[in-house]
Amino acid sequence: MYRLKRQFLAGPYLLWIAGFILLPLVFILYYAFTADGSFTFSQVAAIADPVHRKALFLALKLGFFCTLVCLLLAYPLCLILSRFHFRHQSFVVFLFILPMWMNFMLRILAWRLLLSNSGLINSLFELIGIGHVKLLNTQLSVVFGMVYDFLPFMVLPIYNSMARINKDVIEAARDLGANSATVLIKIVIPLTLSGIISGIIMVFVPALTSFVISDLLGGGKVLLIGNVIEQEFMQGMNWHLGSGLSVVLMIFVVVSMALLNTFEKEGGSAAVW
Repeated sequence: MYRLKRQFLAGPYLLWIAGFILLPLVFILYYAFTADGSFTFSQVAAIADPVHRKALFLALKLGFFCTLVCLLLAYPLCLILSRFHFRHQSFVVFLFILPMWMNFMLRILAWRLLLSNSGLINSLFELIGIGHVKLLNTQLSVVFGMVYDFLPFMVLPIYNSMARINKDVIEAARDLGANSATVLIKIVIPLTLSGIISGIIMVFVPALTSFVISDLLGGGKVLLIGNVIEQEFMQGMNWHLGSGLSVVLMIFVVVSMALLNTFEKEGGSAAVW
């Protein structure tokens, strides 16, 4: 009887998953592999077109750089937060999450103003003698916007994994003569590998599929695969081609997540031994 009640309580979640995840996915797959009512691979194979291939490779490149920059910024920050013992440590982490409470579009539009030719950043550059620098409508501005938006997704899992490390393990390693570099490489990084992998997934996947940031900060000059898919759905009204490209993008996302999960398991086994 208790088990039946638990299953009944799970009913709304199952309906939510079916209505908002499985059903749209079925529609995407249907449009991706059909044309005029017949089965075809032409929409999926359209990724080989030069424009689509270029947009996909650019999305992979910018997603990789965004993930790398987020990791390089987040890991030292989490090390500092976890090693310094002060009362309001969690409040400092909360400050990094606070911008996420503001509307996404407002934050990106604010950076669009700051990065513009007459914005605050260029005004500071001219003030200190660097001169005018073209920041807006470039790949650099898109990566900058991605890093700003997705950095908290890298900080949180890494910080949580570091907070769970038993300090006695680190003290024992130091008592045995390990220096700071050895402790970091041999103990801290292996024990926080799960947080690193989670952070990479949480940053790389939205960066790869992003299109709003490249629209606002790229000014239409930085065309990612997400932009191509959005244009096919919203402007060209070609749902079949948009769905076919979406399936290819989903394959890249699933493969990257599977590879990272495999690496996490192998790394965890190596750390245990």
